[in-house]
Amino acid sequence: MCGIVGIVSSQPANQQVYDALLLLQHRGQDSTGISTADGSTFYSTKAKGQVREAYRTRDMRGLLGNMGIGHVRYATKGNAANEQEAQPFYVNAPYGITLIHNGNLTNTRELTRELFDVDRRHLNTTSDTELLVNVLAHELQAQVSGADLDPDQVFNAVSRVHERVEGSYAAIALIAGHGLLAFRDPFGIRPLILGKRPAGLVGEEWIVASESLVLESGGYEVVRDVAPGEAVFITRGGEMFSKQCAPNPRLVPCSFEYVYLARPDSIMNGISVYDARLRLGDRLADTIAQYTPMGDIDVVMPIPDSSRPAAMQVAQKLGIEYREGFYKNRYVGRTFIMPGQEERKKSVKQKLNAMGSEFRGKNILIVDDSIVRGTTSKEIVQMARDAGANKVTFTSAAPPVRFPHVYGINMPSREELVAHGRRIPEIATELGADYLIYQEVADMQAAILEGSNLTELEMSCFTGDYVTGTVSPEYLAWVEANQLS
Repeated sequence: MCGIVGIVSSQPANQQVYDALLLLQHRGQDSTGISTADGSTFYSTKAKGQVREAYRTRDMRGLLGNMGIGHVRYATKGNAANEQEAQPFYVNAPYGITLIHNGNLTNTRELTRELFDVDRRHLNTTSDTELLVNVLAHELQAQVSGADLDPDQVFNAVSRVHERVEGSYAAIALIAGHGLLAFRDPFGIRPLILGKRPAGLVGEEWIVASESLVLESGGYEVVRDVAPGEAVFITRGGEMFSKQCAPNPRLVPCSFEYVYLARPDSIMNGISVYDARLRLGDRLADTIAQYTPMGDIDVVMPIPDSSRPAAMQVAQKLGIEYREGFYKNRYVGRTFIMPGQEERKKSVKQKLNAMGSEFRGKNILIVDDSIVRGTTSKEIVQMARDAGANKVTFTSAAPPVRFPHVYGINMPSREELVAHGRRIPEIATELGADYLIYQEVADMQAAILEGSNLTELEMSCFTGDYVTGTVSPEYLAWVEANQLS
């Protein structure tokens, strides 16, 4: 999971991209990068860490031009500590391309061999984004015969990218001297939304981003979500072209975006994230009522922030008092997306503090958005007990995460997932909770899809069914052996 944005403006793009990345910071905190284009020249800067600390005034002043792309990274492939793997990635031919990518490619071994043995292209990192920009560059090179570039040539190249690349990818690229290209994988697993606003008396400015809140903040009109398999090409002059580049596109967005990843004030694929989380709380309340004696619960508490909407609905539907017992330190990153298990474990107590007055002598029902490795959940249960809780019932607005996620979320190993190979009472014992209740898979799907035109969700980490159809047991074993979480 990463956050990406691309802008074609009538004004300098540097500050606009920076402001957008601040709004997308929740999607990645390992590193960040910005590239701008002034005519046929690129200007780039990238660094480890968060947006506010990464860019200095001199960096921003050096980012010239009215087109720009920006990225916040949460490493799912490659090395989170390697600054070389921060995006954007650049290739100098054809024309010059700089690209950012949100997602995870699942045929990296095959692509690496093809790029070396057939395409004769050099790779300098283990990042799948470097693979993607080189595949795009090779296919674009095959389409052009001179200095001119027209949208059909770009779209033909993207069609070839879809044929060669497997996995999830929402990508934005600048093509030097020509314009901005955005495209989404044929299943639309990772989000990408298109917006526009007037540019003076004539013309339009354009934006593509991971989440709609970026468009709203910048005063852009939402045009639509980029369709699965679609490519959008926007010229330097603000003329927009689009084309479906996949033969059999199918919208199957990632369910985890709605459960945890996205900000609640975003709308993805026509579904309000906030409303989806409220409905998840409604469904969870029904399951809690079915399995838990109501006399065993005095108060309902969320783990801030992403579980708050679900917890409010649980409390309302069950008629139990809603209280905020955990105080969040907002200057610590999201623990789930931190690189390394030890870093996550250390950060839980830095991030949350339990207020004893809300816990002492009470039976507490805690609502969290999900339970992945169990690191955070176990620490939270212990914090509640240390604060004086009598009983702790822990609930998850998502089903048990039992399988690796290979489409852009860092869950590569089954063995690190607390629900893998365990029944729910065994997981409760592992977490130290008196009771443990999960959302049902069917309830999660129904809650997210309710009232929308969508019919499918990517739910592989809950069900083990991988929508692209190319994820084999051999591949999962290879990922477990070669990728650190």
